This record gives sequence, structure tokens and C-alpha cells, in this order.
Amino acid sequence: MRLHRNLCFAVIDGLTQIFNEEQYADKVIQQLLKRDKRWGARDRAFVAETTYDIVRWKRLYAEIAEVNEPFDRDNLWRLFAVWATLKGIKLPDWKYFENTPTRKIKGRFDELSKIRKFRESIPDWIDEVGAKELGDAVWTKEIAMQNEQADVILRVNTLKTTKEKLQSILFDENTIETEFVKGYPSALKLKERANVFVTDAFKNGLFEVQDASSQLVADFLDVKPGMKVVDTCAGAGGKTLHLSALMQNKGQVIAMDIYESKLKKLKIRAKRNGVHNFDMRVIDSTKPIKKLHSKADRVLIDAPCSGLGVLRRNPDAKWKLEPEFLDRIRVTQQEVLQQYSKMVKPGGKLVYATCSVLPSENQNQVEAFLKTEVGADFNFVKDKKVFAHESGFDGFYMALLERKV
Repeated sequence: MRLHRNLCFAVIDGLTQIFNEEQYADKVIQQLLKRDKRWGARDRAFVAETTYDIVRWKRLYAEIAEVNEPFDRDNLWRLFAVWATLKGIKLPDWKYFENTPTRKIKGRFDELSKIRKFRESIPDWIDEVGAKELGDAVWTKEIAMQNEQADVILRVNTLKTTKEKLQSILFDENTIETEFVKGYPSALKLKERANVFVTDAFKNGLFEVQDASSQLVADFLDVKPGMKVVDTCAGAGGKTLHLSALMQNKGQVIAMDIYESKLKKLKIRAKRNGVHNFDMRVIDSTKPIKKLHSKADRVLIDAPCSGLGVLRRNPDAKWKLEPEFLDRIRVTQQEVLQQYSKMVKPGGKLVYATCSVLPSENQNQVEAFLKTEVGADFNFVKDKKVFAHESGFDGFYMALLERKV
């Protein structure tokens, strides 16, 4: 591979924004990809994947390069040199790469790869929490998988098409090859990465991009057409749209969130998907929740969490996450369980879900809830723990509870 100066500069500029200005990697990369209209698909892929790679392996590369944060531009070029050397890419004769100790880089990599926190490039505290909660053996496998690039998974919109038809359309019109995923009724996996958002199939609402593990959550809620269903932490509505499809657009899905801006994105997505059995309600006080007390057949609590099950998609999250956040989020999780569960009517069902693999955010929260006054009204039905190293998809947790009649 030959390195091109303008592409490398784009990567360095992106890393500056992510590491030094604390901007989100996905947003930075979106901006970078619009930088030069002359760039082809291969150029854009280089910028995106190289930036994500260096973000993912920041700690390991910094240790090898012997540089510390905050990184100045020279430091960032050193990180880039480490990345290129470990990829077997010949460094061009640029001033940024003068005196790069290629042999030393490889030696340091071999040496540091024996230590998990360096090998998997994670902060000490996350490594300690993961090992403590999951045990060394499981955590070692899980955090290794979280450093693998995630597959692109589509969820077919069954309101408009079928898996078979969508598969044919994507291949015939865009030469995008996909395959079915056993055990995931609405999922198609791309055989090779591609920008599916520019396809007519996407613009016409035939699919959404949604990881296979995330697709399990709506199925777990056991919804039926005609029900009243509440998605309490709906965000931009990926699971709301899935619930509507499973309900065949019949009944009512109420999408709730504390952020109105996220719900506005859902409105746009719902129009594209042909979904019309939903309402949106901003949780700006306790009133919207109280109005629905004991009214819902089904309630989904896709709770805020550490996101330690989806680091493959958000590698910068591990650098932004702090121990104090984990303590705060556990309190929030119990609060939303206490408040939002009251919307379930007698005989109705509740799913508590997170995209974390930590028991303290998952089964421990459910066990604690069931011991409370509000939780005493519920029976535990079943739960599902999804590990990335076992499934090949995101780490997730979901628990199904039923309110006593």
C-alpha cells in the first residue's frame, strides 16, 4: 500500500479532534469523508478505517511510541507511524517519519502484547472492572472480540418487503452481497462493507442498519398487533421501528425519551419506514409517565448504560468513560426501572435491556428491582446474556418480567 499525503493529513486532523477536542469519532469521520469530493470509495475507507484503528489501539500505540497525552501533531504522526509499521506499510520519505525505529516498534509490540490492558488497549480501571465482574477467562475473550471490526447488519423492514426480496434488490441494483443470519429472523449480513445509506432500498425504507443483538430485544418483548407498547428510552427509535413492524403497524407504540432532538430523528425515520402506529412523548416531567400508569401491555426499558458491549462500534467510548459515570449510571438504571415499570398493566410484560456485559448493570439490577416494593409486583420470566465472543455480534443483556395480575 502506498500512503497518500492528503489522506494521511485527514487522519491526523481527525485524531486531533477526537483526542484533543473530545469530539465523537463517528461525527468527526462523517465530516472528514466530505472533505474532498474527488476521493473514491477506497480513499474514504482508508480515512475512516485508519482513524478508527488508531482510536481503538490508542493506548497500545502510545506505549510503543513512548508519547503521552495531550498529543501534539508530532505525537500523532508517531502513532500513525506505529500503525503503518505494524500493518507492514512502507513509510514514505516524509519529515514526519524521520528516524522511525521500525525494528523497535515490532519488538515493543511483541513485548506489550503479553499484557492484556496493553494488548487490548484499554484503561486500567475498565480492565479491572471487567475481570472482577466476568472473571479473567470470559473477560479476556470478550474484550478481545470488542476490538474486532463489527459486521454491517441490516434489519429488513417487514412492513415493506421480505429478507429474500431485499437481498435480491441490493445485489441487482447495487451489487451488494448479503447473507441470512441463523437465529435472527429479520437480519441480513453484508459479506463486504459498503455504504448502504446511498442505496434506493435505504431511501425507500426497506431496511435499517441495526446490529443482530439489538434486533433480539424487540422480539424478546413478545408484542402482538393491536397492543399498547411503550418504548421508554427510545432515542432515535431503532427498536421503536422494529416493534411497529412486529405489530404490523396495528395498535400503538409510544416512543418516549428525555431528549426531544432524538425523537425528531425518529419522526423522519418512521416516515421513511412507513410506520404510522406510533406517538412521541418527551419525558420533561413525571406527568407523561403517570398518565400511562398501568396502561401498557408491554414496556421496553432500553436503559442508559456503560456501552461496554458495543465498543467495536464506538472505540472512542472507552477513552471517554470514567469510573464515576459507571457509579452514576447504575443509580439511573435502578431509578428508571422503578419509575417506568409502573406503566405496565397487570398481566403485561416488561423488558429491561442494556448494551453492556457487566452483571452490575444487568442481572444484578433486575435482582435488586425485584426485591423492592414496586418490583414485588413482578415475576421474573427469563433473561438472555449475549457476549460478543460467543455470538459474533454486540454484547447485550435483556430480562423479561411479567406484572402479577
